[in-house]
Amino acid sequence: MLQLFDKVAFMDNKHLSKPTTFYAIGLSYKKADADIRGKFSLDTNAKQALLDQATLAGIESLIVTSTCNRTEIYGFAEHPFQLIKLLCDNSSGTVEDFQKVAYVYKNQEAISHLFKVGTGLDSQILGDFEIISQLKTAFTESKSKNLMNAFLERLINSVIQASKKIKNETEISSGATSVSFAAVRYIFNNVENISNKNILLFGAGKIGRNTCENLVKHTKHEQITLINRTKDKAERLARKLNVIVKDYTDLQLEIQKADVLVVATGAQNPTVDKAILNLKKPLLILDLSIPKNVHENVQDLNNVALVHMDHLSQMTDETLENRKKHIPAAEAIIEEIKEEFITWTKGRKFAPAIHALKAKLNTIKEKELNSQRKKISNFDEEQAEMISNRIIQKITNHFANHLKDENTMVDESIEWIEKIFQIEAK
Repeated sequence: MLQLFDKVAFMDNKHLSKPTTFYAIGLSYKKADADIRGKFSLDTNAKQALLDQATLAGIESLIVTSTCNRTEIYGFAEHPFQLIKLLCDNSSGTVEDFQKVAYVYKNQEAISHLFKVGTGLDSQILGDFEIISQLKTAFTESKSKNLMNAFLERLINSVIQASKKIKNETEISSGATSVSFAAVRYIFNNVENISNKNILLFGAGKIGRNTCENLVKHTKHEQITLINRTKDKAERLARKLNVIVKDYTDLQLEIQKADVLVVATGAQNPTVDKAILNLKKPLLILDLSIPKNVHENVQDLNNVALVHMDHLSQMTDETLENRKKHIPAAEAIIEEIKEEFITWTKGRKFAPAIHALKAKLNTIKEKELNSQRKKISNFDEEQAEMISNRIIQKITNHFANHLKDENTMVDESIEWIEKIFQIEAK
């Protein structure tokens, strides 16, 4: 089935003169630790710059995602290095770093990988569906810059469909488990007398909000203080959850009061280091950020314990074990929808050949009917037209069914049809 994707690119390719291939390139938590993932992390500005560079480079279609667990590019290129270069040019990662921990998938493997990622089967915490909203955002960003062809648009929509169906028809996302949930559970398991401790949450992004919500469920509201660089964002969350908000300028003072510090900011460089820690008591720090937002040097202090999200994500419990039971059902759904996509792709590819064949047969038909009209005085025009059309339809159906067969070498078959019937599919 691999040959399906190589030659065609694809029919809406307007920029690249050479044939392109569909690739998935990137790195994830599986082989890349938090430090390496941080190097390749892309913020909003970096993603926009990458898309603009892709346009200038003549890339016809791609999407880029960057989360705490992975950074990936899915797109068309003459060679995967074109996509790798885009990533390295817009991050602090190098090609050498990439080669050590990254992966490159092409065609069918790339498609399968995207389905696994988009349905939570490749998530650091099995069944985490956060990624699908990030894929939707990536899709919107690429489409706004005209970096979305019919193939990739259909593929993304198929993945969204699979994700929705798995979420509705299986229990792979059942039970409470996430990085934020794991963080809260770690706090409760490792901090004595938590009901008498002060918790400071720094950062009001997605993970920060989820962590705050989980903390509120299990602690007193007055124990939790929230700080964010943009205070109004923190205040909106505070009104919803009834927690205390302090100014960003109060961060150092509030850290001194805290027993637990949860850092969930989106900064590209550490926002907390030992220089701002003037501690009078022990402090547990949980860094839920990618790149890491807590400098490793805080561990030089005797009364500081630092835990990163990678450690939290490794924590397993009954919830995760239960989720694993539903993997086969999820995989069956993926295969069903993926097969529908493959069928559509094959049809998209051979449809021009079938149309060209039908046109050629109709030309042959008209020449023969004209010849018979001259020879036969009482020529039955209607009957001849009906029979001829039925024969043409049966012939084209036979060819179409052949091209649809999963064992068919599509490119070779199309080439053969074009040669035999002296046609050119467009």
